[in-house]
Order: sequence, then structure tokens, then C-alpha cells
Amino acid sequence: MNLHEYQGKEILSSYGVGIQKGILAKSPEEAVEAAKKLTEETGTGWHVIKAQVHAGGRGKGGGVKLAKNLKEVKQLADEIIGMNLVTPQTSEEGKKVHQILVTEDVYYPGDSEPEEYYMSVLLNRATGRNMIMYSPEGGVDIETVAEETPDKIFTEEIDPSTGIMPFQARRIAFNLGLEGKAFKEMTKFATSLYKAYEGSDSSLFEINPVLKTSDDRVIAVDSKVTLDDSALFRHKDYQDMRDTREEDATEVEARDAGLSYVNLDGNVGCMVNGAGLAMATMDLIKFAGGEPANFLDVGGTADAKRVEQAFNLILKDEKVEAILINIFGGIVRCDRVAEGIIEAYKSLGDKINVPIIVRLQGTNAEKAVELIEEAGLNVETAVLFKEAADKVQKVLS
Repeated sequence: MNLHEYQGKEILSSYGVGIQKGILAKSPEEAVEAAKKLTEETGTGWHVIKAQVHAGGRGKGGGVKLAKNLKEVKQLADEIIGMNLVTPQTSEEGKKVHQILVTEDVYYPGDSEPEEYYMSVLLNRATGRNMIMYSPEGGVDIETVAEETPDKIFTEEIDPSTGIMPFQARRIAFNLGLEGKAFKEMTKFATSLYKAYEGSDSSLFEINPVLKTSDDRVIAVDSKVTLDDSALFRHKDYQDMRDTREEDATEVEARDAGLSYVNLDGNVGCMVNGAGLAMATMDLIKFAGGEPANFLDVGGTADAKRVEQAFNLILKDEKVEAILINIFGGIVRCDRVAEGIIEAYKSLGDKINVPIIVRLQGTNAEKAVELIEEAGLNVETAVLFKEAADKVQKVLS
């Protein structure tokens, strides 16, 4: 589950990570009040107005702007709230901005120049350990830094039995070229950041930039946080942070129905039970010359209701030219699945306007095929994987 910047900063702050202070606003009037409050608390006269959407590159799309007075705060808030923000990480249509974060200006003059760094915490799947990735080149695309100056990318792998060790936090600060107060601040920042990542059961914490201010404070100016959905049962308060306006509407509907669904860009809808079989089915579709339009796992109880819900989800995609149902009857018998397909097909009626190929294998598979054929549905049946592939290829040609 992705979080907005302000939500990620709330989690960071709760673990003692220094952050750029900000207040959420949903209208220009609220933005002005937020700016006034920040001025009282921090003394800042300038404010940064940030669009809150689930996408990076907001500054490049015009979603992050500096206001030098209250008049500009209101003007910029009015421009940003309601706009469709297009960034390198959004579609061509962009994402509508419903709210903004009004933050303090942290690039103030002082004894030294502010410096920006990059830092993230994520799982290194090759080693099975969490890893802190960091670079002295912050504020820019980390992919560009990795490609052009890979020597400026550092990593610190964390032993899960000990967590982040003091010497590792010190090494991070040293590799970033810090000393004195800033050195101590960075060791505290890195330690607290890792504890926030681990304590919140996140799959990604990305801070770009981490800022060393002119008076040697170290704070998170931005935050990109992805929570592990599988661990949300341990964090009931985090579940309320989900913003379904930022998510694919069909995926939200599928999750509410208890179905595992991911929208893709292809032309063949998939209805499968079991994640492994779903992946194999997607490979089968590509082998047949098509492209999967979705990942859809109906689970082990593929009854009429779930099959109908699955049909409805797939048919919402106008790019779908055919549907492949690939069910292995283990826990659930194939004849029960067939009955579900028949009931769902009859219930949906004219809504189903694309060819359907059904492959049922496992317990009572032969009986299932008989039921579908006797029902007189406009459905092609298959027994073997290769047979199903051939029929998909035929309806697409």
C-alpha cells in the first residue's frame, strides 16, 4: 500500500526521524491558515506547496512550488489543487490533485551550505536481508546516478538478528562526507529510519532528498513509503491511510471482493485459481501471440458468485478480446467450477461479448466439460495447456 508524503512523514516522525514540518490542506484557504501556523511555529516566511499524489517527479510536473508570501501560498494552492499532475511516473492523463502539503522552507542561509543526499531502505532479495542504499547525490533520479556514477551509490546490509549496528550508521555518515554535529545527526537519522522501516512492516522507505541544513540538522524533505499489505493486520491505524482515489478502481473493487487482481495492458483476460498457475497462464497467453490483460486469482473457492465477480472485473477492460479460464480442481471440484461458470454466464447475459476458452483440469474435470457443453454456452473447452493455447491463438487471429 502506497502512502502520501505527509503520511510517510507521520510514521517517520513517530520513530524519531527528523522531518520537514508541514500541514495538510485541501483548499487555498486552508493552505493560508497552514502557512500562518507554520510561521508561528518555525519562524519561516517562505513555504513550499507540494501536491500529494502517489507518484514521483512531482516537481518536474509543476506539483512542487515555492511561495514567498501568503498571497503566493493562496495563488499556488489554487493552481495545484484540482490540477491533473503529469509526471514521469503517471499516465498521460496524470493524477488529479485533491490535497496539498504546505511545508516550512528548510533551505535557509546559515554557517554552511545545505546539502542533499539520497537514502532508502528495502529488501535485497538476492541475500534475503534488508539494505540501506544511499548516495551523496540526492535530489535527482537515483537511476541516473547509478547509471552515470555508480561509485556514488553505497549500500549497507543489515543482519536481521541484530538490526542496524552503530558502526554501520557511522559508516553511512562517513561515506556521505559528514563531520561534527552533522555526522552525529546522520547516524541518528539512519538508525531511526531503519527502525521506522522495520517497525512499520514496510517494503520500501525512500527519502530523496535527505537534507543537511545550513545549521547541520539532518531531516527528511520528502518521503516515499510502501507498506507491506500482508502485514497490515498488525497495523490497524495504517489501514486508514489508504487513499483509494490514487489506486486503480478495478483493483480496489477486486480487493473488496476478496480477489487478487492486477490490471495489465494486454488483450486476453485471465481467470485462474492459484498464483503459480496464474503466472503460467500469462506465459501461455504470450506463447499464443496474445498479451495478458490482467492477473486474476479467484482462489480455491471458485463458486458462481466469485466467477461472476471475476467476469465483471475482466469485462470492465475494453481492450479484452478474449477470456481464458484456467482452473485446477484440487480443493474445489471442477464440476462445481463449471456450475459456477454456467450460472455466471447466464446471469451476465449480453455483457459477455468476447470469446471464452475454459480449461478445467483435476477432480471431476471430464464431468465439468460435459456440463459446459450441455449448457449450450458460446464457450470453447480445452483439457491440455497446449490445446488452450491453440484456441486462444485461433480466436485472436
